[in-house]
Amino acid sequence: MSLKIFGGENGEAPKKQKFSDDIVGRFRSGYQVENGRKKTPVALQEWRVTTGDPEVAEAVRGLMGGDPAAEWDASGEDNLEVFTTSQEVEVILDGPSALRQRMILWGRNGKVIRESDGETCTDGTPDPQAGQSLQERKQAARDGVGAEPQIELYFRLAENPELGIFKFQSGSWSLASDLAYNSVSEELEDIDGKARATLALEEVSFVAKQGPRAGQTVSYTKPVVKILGPAA
Repeated sequence: MSLKIFGGENGEAPKKQKFSDDIVGRFRSGYQVENGRKKTPVALQEWRVTTGDPEVAEAVRGLMGGDPAAEWDASGEDNLEVFTTSQEVEVILDGPSALRQRMILWGRNGKVIRESDGETCTDGTPDPQAGQSLQERKQAARDGVGAEPQIELYFRLAENPELGIFKFQSGSWSLASDLAYNSVSEELEDIDGKARATLALEEVSFVAKQGPRAGQTVSYTKPVVKILGPAA
């Protein structure tokens, strides 16, 4: 389901997704390093995959390169991490429900205050931010008073689908924008079945024309999802 944060018609609130298979691992575009008493996030240019299964870790390394899995300070059961050498991987999406998008306003205690598709909240009430521009939404999120995107993608590796289902989760505004611009949800609806796709980390670099960094080169890495077509 597409987010309704770029204008357009009203729609229903997003529905909860259920997946019968257990998640065998997660794809991550960054990690955290100790910086005194704090942890500093670091973006990656190649995928990092975490799992709790040594066989899954070794299979991922065999497909995507990298050093053998190592343990990390995980909050969940995926205590093994593989820093791969791959920026892109082909995946299989099991229909439109494999992609979930929503806007969430988080409280200071980590609880959800509001969840919506950008226009309608899950309780059926109108989203108070409906009608705001993307820039207004981003500023409100930075100020701590507005919702931010939460995007989840569930998939199998095309080269080894029997390995199980992996998950990628992101709060990237650029990914939300790209998914809408490229009509990814609509493509999945049109295929209405298993679809082939690529999940990539794309390097972006440009010279800022406005703002405090005007004239400076801005570089970052963004996640990108591209639909290739129906899966056989």
